[in-house]
Amino acid sequence: MQVRGAFRASQQVTKVIEYASIRYRLSPTGQTTWRRGAKRKTTLSVDDLPQGVLPPLPKLETQDSKDRSYSPVLQQHLNNVRKYKDCVVLTRVGDFYEMYFDQVDQFAGLVGLKKAKRSTNLGDVAMAGFQHTQLDRYLKMFVQDLGKQVAISEQVRLAEHERTNKPGAPLYDRKVTRVITPGTLVDESFVAPFENNFLLAIHFDDVAASKPPKLNARQPLQQHSVGLGWVDLSSGDFQVQTANVTALPTLLARINAREIVLSSALEGHRTEELQKILGDQTKSLSFHDYSNSKIKAVTDWAPMLEKEVQLTDNFTTQEIAAGNIILDYVVHRLFDANIKLQPPTRRSESEYMTIDKHSLRALEIKSTLRDGLQQGSLLHTIRRTVTNSGARLLGQRIVSPSMSLEVINNRLDLVQEMLEQSHIREDVTALLKDTSDTFRLLQRFSIGRGDADDMLGLARTIRLTQRMADILLIHMHDRQRSQRHTTEGGLSSELDCIKDVIYRLELDTPIKLAKEIESAIDEESLSQRQRLEVERAEQSEKLANEVAVADHAGEEAPKLARRMSKAANSAKNGQLEVEESWIMQRGASPALKAAHKELDDLFVRKQTLVAELRETSKMDSLTLRWTAQYGHHCHVKTKDTSKSLDAIKGARSFMSTKTTRSFYAPDWTYLGSKIDTAKSRIRAEEDNVFEKLKAHVLENLMKLRRNAAVLDELDVACSSAIVAKERDLVRPLVNESRTHNIVGGRHPTVDVGLLSQGKQFTANNCLVGSQELIYLITGPNMAGKSTYLRQNALITILAQTGCYVPAQYAEIGLVDKIFSRVGSADSLYQDQSTFMVEMLETAEILKQATARSFVIMDEVGRGTTPQDGVAVGDFERLGRYCTDVAEEPDGSWLYVHRLKPGVNRDSHALKVARLAGMPEAANEMAAKVLQKGIPGESMGGQQAASA
Repeated sequence: MQVRGAFRASQQVTKVIEYASIRYRLSPTGQTTWRRGAKRKTTLSVDDLPQGVLPPLPKLETQDSKDRSYSPVLQQHLNNVRKYKDCVVLTRVGDFYEMYFDQVDQFAGLVGLKKAKRSTNLGDVAMAGFQHTQLDRYLKMFVQDLGKQVAISEQVRLAEHERTNKPGAPLYDRKVTRVITPGTLVDESFVAPFENNFLLAIHFDDVAASKPPKLNARQPLQQHSVGLGWVDLSSGDFQVQTANVTALPTLLARINAREIVLSSALEGHRTEELQKILGDQTKSLSFHDYSNSKIKAVTDWAPMLEKEVQLTDNFTTQEIAAGNIILDYVVHRLFDANIKLQPPTRRSESEYMTIDKHSLRALEIKSTLRDGLQQGSLLHTIRRTVTNSGARLLGQRIVSPSMSLEVINNRLDLVQEMLEQSHIREDVTALLKDTSDTFRLLQRFSIGRGDADDMLGLARTIRLTQRMADILLIHMHDRQRSQRHTTEGGLSSELDCIKDVIYRLELDTPIKLAKEIESAIDEESLSQRQRLEVERAEQSEKLANEVAVADHAGEEAPKLARRMSKAANSAKNGQLEVEESWIMQRGASPALKAAHKELDDLFVRKQTLVAELRETSKMDSLTLRWTAQYGHHCHVKTKDTSKSLDAIKGARSFMSTKTTRSFYAPDWTYLGSKIDTAKSRIRAEEDNVFEKLKAHVLENLMKLRRNAAVLDELDVACSSAIVAKERDLVRPLVNESRTHNIVGGRHPTVDVGLLSQGKQFTANNCLVGSQELIYLITGPNMAGKSTYLRQNALITILAQTGCYVPAQYAEIGLVDKIFSRVGSADSLYQDQSTFMVEMLETAEILKQATARSFVIMDEVGRGTTPQDGVAVGDFERLGRYCTDVAEEPDGSWLYVHRLKPGVNRDSHALKVARLAGMPEAANEMAAKVLQKGIPGESMGGQQAASA
């Protein structure tokens, strides 16, 4: 075992040196062999080679072929590259992930890896690699930045019966254990903490994976109904929905999937039509052949869900088909991972306000229109959540406001309670800050990746949840007693919502689980182990940097080799130190307690042996050591180096220097092996205890997820209460009417921006529905017309999300859809002018809007002649309001943002031009032209255009 460890240590250094293009090797004994870069010429042409990089490739040889051309590692890698043609294949070799052959030339430079070469009997093979601790860093570059799929090939030690007795036969097999795509990220460090990482499958009705000819039917895809299924593998969310294809763009914008999966039957067919339907979502499009899938019905979903449920009657055939596609896709990407998703939730368009994709963008709900950043968006402005999962919940709510008065008012009740009871809000928020991201933490356990630190985080979160439940329970009892003394009626709706939160928390068995975790895991030892792992990673990175620096400086290979050998041995010994940092309490199990007792006894025997050897040999400096390279041995120094070893039975010297001497002693070799065995037994029993803890976590998976959902709701409610207090927001009155009465309304994000500059927003009213169904707003450029339009749409969204709104008073009838025709531009790619884009968007509004819809339209018809624009935008029964500018006698002026009845026919465009710094000569020329009038147009046309 010790020799094999020494070989791996030297092999590790060899790899580091290869990546630095220094051509020498360290032998398993630590000796250095050095050779210059080969200066030979091959006598083979490319055509003579049995394999080559140029097509066509010969038939793939199996790993058992008698004429294998490459080493086992290279051949296994090559087999995987051919099997996973669309993937970057990363092969685990020791402490490194490596890639070879053509993929090195394609991708190494793009991700900043240095190219190297590996010698084979067929010539040099390109190679590049990085340490396994850097995997997430490079996965981010491959998957997120380059949009590539990555196949991870791990090394698996072959069992004795799987090995062959042939010389050079491989000891390891390298199998692809996971294919990583943008939508199948689970626990990678670069997964966005505040956003869901959705993987979406779309099933087009009448399009069967096994029957591609149906794609040639005359019926266009737009007339198909579709089934959608989307999952977040990092949190376990699973949702399905049926919709018409015409609603697909809006749904795609709301779900914001990182990857979309379609049946492979659609690949290569109707490409242009798919492009029109999916739009820019095609950049993350994958095709999957599920014709041979074992997942055929809802009952086949059960192994991947946290509990068995009767689902058949609740889902349409389209939703079932979409669920089949996405679950089969997950199986083919995560392979043997025993993933457990939450039971699927069926979404219905009638349950949520529809915000079309143009409005999501124009209203800057999740990102700004100009630069696509979160800062400055509505979500960024109202988010004060203190947990990652709470932030994700708020993000889901803001793009899917509720259509249920009961849901909306329940949310508002909880916000009001947290706003009025500031001490409760502060206590709950303080506890929430220390909780873990339970959904993602649990998901790591469901696929077998959770570690001891995750386990402690889960236990801590359970304890904190219990404390929150206690605080809310005491608060509820206090409020109940207070209300009984002051009122004769029932409890307030705010207290009902607190009662609902408490009763939804299930803590009996989770508390038992927390106690079990705390009594099993040694938190102090775990912290020490983590510190050692960080130190080892830093040493490894330093080692790689030293190699690169030495290579650049031209350091002599033998000298560098000695330094690298010493560093490698130090790293190996550091790994041993990490492995001997136990993470479990000694009494976590009877077997573990017995194993530690045995190890303690062996260490006592070790101390006795040291004393005996010193007494026998008369060597006072004698110590018992272990190193990765030499195993268990004795070490003496200074004057003891010259003394004879005859007194120690069986002693054999193997290394001497001027000041030290090392030798083997049979008694220490025997005792040391027993100590190793005892340590191995402890490690095995710790693994056993941890596996039992993981099993208990999975047994409580459903309860833990439900509790996590309650914490997220508390986080969102506290966040909304904090914003309401900071910004002087009010509780909206949402009802079944069709009126929109806003008094003193403000734009949520513009208001914040002005306050940060020491300015005040000019509030405005909006009373639509009772008398006037349409507002026509006119006014100068930059006077706030577009801001006014947007702020009323945003106030409606906030109200139905369950948040307080920026106004003095707000009474809002339920809105089923929000549309905006704001800020269009031409689409040269689709051969559409600005006016055509505007008319297409307006046509969609007219087709889909209902009596409950809220529509804002900014400058309809601006892309054509004034007369045509007036004709297209003609409406009856308008409420005419305007903004204006106030001019001072000295020629200065300022905007009047307060709305007033009337029509403003002057755009004051030249004032805005001067404000923007337009050269005065250009302004003067424009003023002269304006005075002359525009040839061929009446003043009425000019006025209309100005309006």
